[in-house]
Amino acid sequence: MPKDELLLQVQDLTVYFTTLRGYVRAVEDVTFELAQGHTLGLAGESGCGKTTTALSILRLLPINGRIMKGKVILEGNDVTRINSERFRKQVRWKKISMVFQGAMNSLHPTRNVGDQISEAILLHEDVNKREASERAGKLLDLVGVGAERLDRFPHELSGGMKQRAVIAMALACNPSLIIADEPTTALDVIVQTQVMKVIKELQAKLNLSMIMVSHDLSLISETTTEVAIMYAGRIVEYADTATLYKEPLHPYTQKLIGAFPSILGPKKELTTIHGFPPDLINPPPGCRFHPRCSYAMEKCKKDVPLFENVGEKTHFVGCHLVSQK
Repeated sequence: MPKDELLLQVQDLTVYFTTLRGYVRAVEDVTFELAQGHTLGLAGESGCGKTTTALSILRLLPINGRIMKGKVILEGNDVTRINSERFRKQVRWKKISMVFQGAMNSLHPTRNVGDQISEAILLHEDVNKREASERAGKLLDLVGVGAERLDRFPHELSGGMKQRAVIAMALACNPSLIIADEPTTALDVIVQTQVMKVIKELQAKLNLSMIMVSHDLSLISETTTEVAIMYAGRIVEYADTATLYKEPLHPYTQKLIGAFPSILGPKKELTTIHGFPPDLINPPPGCRFHPRCSYAMEKCKKDVPLFENVGEKTHFVGCHLVSQK
């Protein structure tokens, strides 16, 4: 896409974790782009590297995690190269913020919701407590919780209200990009719908860009403009949402989509992916999916497939079976 439309470029991002058993190769050579106002879905099985990718962009990796190589270019600047203090003050929360997985784990149980939202404003902007509290109230109104609940504690709010409060916290400093990590986890279907409606309305109103991290492909299909499918730390397929769901090319993507029931059309048997994701301390050579792939060839067991554009539009796939067609 044209450079002037790009908000975020992630290039060859590689993240390892140090453990007693050795290096966990959690993310390797991950590359994608995000335009202003667009939503990218990061999808895949649990443990495939989605959350690690998101945390790497915000530089919130645990102490044993390290970005080994790659760039995270935000508005033309590589934010992996600036020092931690400058990143905390100028990038985190002001330009990129995050809706963390599980509202109960994101909110402090002994502090009221208003103080927790105000804290981010006070840390990053030159305002006093009264001004921060007023802004926190407006944010709660914006997400449908209501400013009258500023003094409520998390246990006094429903699951849906807590999740909306976390969204308000992410919006505290008017960021350009929000990363939503499983934002509807542990919510019932009706509350999930309400929360996603709030997110979509806010995105349209504020022209937000978003990265939606989820293993729920039905949620990804309804909320994103582009999708990156991850497996064992690598992106195996990347395309606009409509193309990926209509013409999935990688065997792993086909299996994932086939594992979700559709309420439209004739009923059909759901697919399954046999086996388990690989150990990322000693991942298999070649294509990491080959031990579970019914189409695996000898080449798949030896050579890492090129991640290349295979369509007229942007549709990248890393698969030997697709590249030889």
